[in-house]
Amino acid sequence: MQIIFATANRNKLREIEDILREFDVKAISMKDAGIDLDIEENGTTFLENAAIKAQAVAAAVAAKSSAEPTAASAMSETIVLADDSGLEIDYLNKEPGIYSSRYMGEGTSYHIKNQNLIDRLAGVPDEQRTARFVCAMAAVLPDGQLITVRECMEGRIAYEAKGTNGFGYDPIFFLPDYGQTSSELPAQEKNKISHRGKALRAIKKQLESYL
Repeated sequence: MQIIFATANRNKLREIEDILREFDVKAISMKDAGIDLDIEENGTTFLENAAIKAQAVAAAVAAKSSAEPTAASAMSETIVLADDSGLEIDYLNKEPGIYSSRYMGEGTSYHIKNQNLIDRLAGVPDEQRTARFVCAMAAVLPDGQLITVRECMEGRIAYEAKGTNGFGYDPIFFLPDYGQTSSELPAQEKNKISHRGKALRAIKKQLESYL
C-alpha cells in the first residue's frame, strides 16, 4: 500500500514522516509521486479544506494511473492523505484559523506573523490567551471512500516567541502542562501530543485494514 501525502510543505512532511515512523508506514509527497497541482483551498472549515486537497490529489492519481499503464498497479493501491491545520486564538475570534498559512498575506514570514499576534494580545491576561492548534485530516481510499478526523492541541499564546525545534506558530504556542512552547519541546515529545500526531493516530485506526 502506498500513501501519498498532499502537501508541498517540507516542514509538515518531515513531521508527518516522523510520526508515521511509529507505525512502520512510509508516505511520499505529491512531488515524489509526480503530481503537480495548485489546489484552491476554498472550504470554510479545516475539514472541508482537507477533503478538497485529498480528493484533488486522488483524482490526479487516478488520471495518472489511466495515462501511464506501467504505474497503474501501484496507483491502484494508493491512499491519499491530506491535512488542513492552523491556529485558533479565542480572544481574536479564532483568528487566524483556516487562513493561518495565508495570514498577513502569502509569503509573510512567521517571525512577522508571530510578532503581530503577540502585539495584538498586548495586555491580555493568561486566562484570556487560550488557543489551540487544529488539524483536520482526510484520507481517500483506493475505492474512493473519504474518511475525515479532526483533533486539537490546547494551549495559550505566549508573551514572546521561544524555541527553535518547531515551525510556523510553534514558537508562540505555550503549553502550560510543560511550561514551554511547542517549539521548545523535542520533536518526539511534541509528536506525542500534537494536533497532527493525534489526527494521524485517529485516522490510522480507521485505515488499519488497508495498511
